[in-house]
Amino acid sequence: MSEKRLIITGASSGIGEAVVRQSVARGWTVLAVARRAERLEALRAETGCEVLSADLTDEADIERLAHAAAAFRPTGLVQVAGGAKGAAPLAETTIEDWRWMFEANVIGTKRVIDAVLPLLRASTADGGYAEIMVVTSIAATVAYQNGSGYNAAKSAEKQLVDVLRLELHGEPIRVMEVAPGMVWTEEFSLVRFGGDRAKADAVYKDVQDPLSADDVAKVMTDILALPGHVSVDETIIKPVAQTHPWMVHKGPLQAKA
Repeated sequence: MSEKRLIITGASSGIGEAVVRQSVARGWTVLAVARRAERLEALRAETGCEVLSADLTDEADIERLAHAAAAFRPTGLVQVAGGAKGAAPLAETTIEDWRWMFEANVIGTKRVIDAVLPLLRASTADGGYAEIMVVTSIAATVAYQNGSGYNAAKSAEKQLVDVLRLELHGEPIRVMEVAPGMVWTEEFSLVRFGGDRAKADAVYKDVQDPLSADDVAKVMTDILALPGHVSVDETIIKPVAQTHPWMVHKGPLQAKA
């Protein structure tokens, strides 16, 4: 199969939605997966993508995804779904938030890969390549204060990706990780802070040009567009204003005299 057919999760907003739009614009066939059916329907109306409403933390929905994926015949999986909840010192974080983050970022990723991997293997029968791309975070490799749960979940997700790449040694499937830094999206920080708009907005206040979802999606689709034998194993994307996960310049960026 020479046609690129991508399952893209987390497709109802943010990076996932941007990847769907840019993938369709490149002429690829897309099955967009997310929980919110009404947003998916709007995306289908705009782009012509196929859609599936599914909660990746729900076993029954994963079964539905497996059936839909079999009919779709994917050549690639782009796993974007995930997120953060809470930002507090470790002793003040809640087990509920940790459990949600591990379900959304780690267990959900495993479930989707379990459902789709046999189909990706089958897609290479004609001698082509398949691909798995997972969005993690720079939080997967660098700890920062008040980020313990997210650091832990994304670190686990990164290890999942790294192990999968080793285990697919000798197979024509490239396994790639994209680790964004500071990205402004409509919902990420809002979810993290329980809907507190002031706290969400404060994260990006006075930061010149934080990344947008479109910025990240452009890098991701550029990588996906490379020949199938080219594997960009790990990509870290940050705005210039973010020198380090916890080193963010506030105010205008100016060259020194």
